[in-house]
Amino acid sequence: MIILVGYATVEGQTRKIAEAVASAVEAAGDRALLFDISSGGEYAVAHPEAAILCAPVHAARYPAAFARFVRQEAAWLNAVPSAFVSVSLLIRSEFEEEREEATHFPDHVFEESGWKPGMIHHAAGALRYTEYDFFKRWIIRRMAEHENAPTDVSRDHEFTDWKALSAFVAGFLASAKA
Repeated sequence: MIILVGYATVEGQTRKIAEAVASAVEAAGDRALLFDISSGGEYAVAHPEAAILCAPVHAARYPAAFARFVRQEAAWLNAVPSAFVSVSLLIRSEFEEEREEATHFPDHVFEESGWKPGMIHHAAGALRYTEYDFFKRWIIRRMAEHENAPTDVSRDHEFTDWKALSAFVAGFLASAKA
């Protein structure tokens, strides 16, 4: 089975997640077509047999290129087995209401596009302090203090649960082949 693993990324964690998804697909014996949605290019196969899309949430929104792609490809995405990996730091919050809010971030893009993925996985992203400018690092550190998240700005902090992501991909593959 050929599976499009499409992603949009802002700071690089979603690309890393998409690469792990593609590796899991290939390890299971299928072919993954890794595609950077933000590139504006075309993927090499007219329409793969399934799709797993990955996108990060920043300021409660997904990247514009991702939203455009989903609107453009909604009919095809609804016609094949498809899944969505939503990447957000809020999903790891210690506050239940914030985790609940994070589970609803995809709702708007689904309503706007008409896409109804068969499976959704919420993955925690990363704090990339070493890549932020002074102002962003200061703001993010203040937010991290509120969340009891790491505030050591001398290094990056990754929160993605790789085992849960791998289990999600395995579940999707089993479902897609059924």
